[in-house]
Amino acid sequence: MKALLASTALAAALLAPGAGAWAAGCGDVTIASMNWQSAEVLASIDKIILSKGYGCNATIVQGDTVPTITSMTEKGQPDIAPEGWIDLLPDVVNNGVKDGKLVIAGPALADGGVQGWWIPKFIVDAHPDIKTIADALKHPELFPAPEDPSKGAVFNGPQGWGGTRVTGQMYKAFDAQKAGFVLVDTGSSAGLDGSLAKAYEHKQGWLGYYWAPTALLGKYEMVKLDPGVPFDDAEWKRCYTVVCPDPKPDAWSKDNVDTLVTAKFAGQASVAMDYLKHRSWANATVNKLLAWMSDNQATGDDGAKHFLKTSEDVWAKWVPADVAAKVKAGL
Repeated sequence: MKALLASTALAAALLAPGAGAWAAGCGDVTIASMNWQSAEVLASIDKIILSKGYGCNATIVQGDTVPTITSMTEKGQPDIAPEGWIDLLPDVVNNGVKDGKLVIAGPALADGGVQGWWIPKFIVDAHPDIKTIADALKHPELFPAPEDPSKGAVFNGPQGWGGTRVTGQMYKAFDAQKAGFVLVDTGSSAGLDGSLAKAYEHKQGWLGYYWAPTALLGKYEMVKLDPGVPFDDAEWKRCYTVVCPDPKPDAWSKDNVDTLVTAKFAGQASVAMDYLKHRSWANATVNKLLAWMSDNQATGDDGAKHFLKTSEDVWAKWVPADVAAKVKAGL
């Protein structure tokens, strides 16, 4: 999944007045809940708002990026994919939009999916000169390798992830081995999380691949290192989407994370579409919510209710005042 645009602050006044009166015509709506936390909770938020605020008969169906988007294109179901990492299936999405089968309602994540190399904020606070990847690689002593503390470590993701491949290429491109670093295979997402959490809890340096939005970045203050070079799309395609022997330093490609709907839904559910066009949130907001969910072993439904009860300043901007009042009453 990890191999993957408007402001959240648009005023509710931009929506059609009296929008809540349309609720009776909303009808049946199917919402895909993907198998990761941020997508799960967003699907639950959409279900509550569409049901309580607009009177839709909203139901959640389980899905994942590839089968859901493919099904929406080929079969017209489900109606909504709240968090679509569309860069994973650019041809399918682009062709679906071109053929009039899919509609991009708007950005799910206002700042997009973020991937890169991260270090703890307490390291940055103690060493403000470390701003870029190259800066960090000057200090292997700050990021000791678990098997050989005399060397620095770059922690990589699980095999098969796009971010893992990119990190391996960046390790070569930035001459990290020459700088005294080893590339650590964490084995799994749990292994990656465990290495970061252990280092942070012991106030030890950690350098490695991670992404947002995630619960871990909501719990631990981490800083994404600046690559120190501008993004080069040609180099990205040459040596980062595939493995090449001579990668050059490059910035990380930003993942577009959008809400997708079927053309049928877009044509029939105009007021619900107004909501989806305005419903967009920042990674920092999502990180905080996911951290709460992890700490409380909360489901997507639990997380949605917690968010709607505690973050009205965020979600009330997505809907007209009368809809917001119905959602609050429904909670």
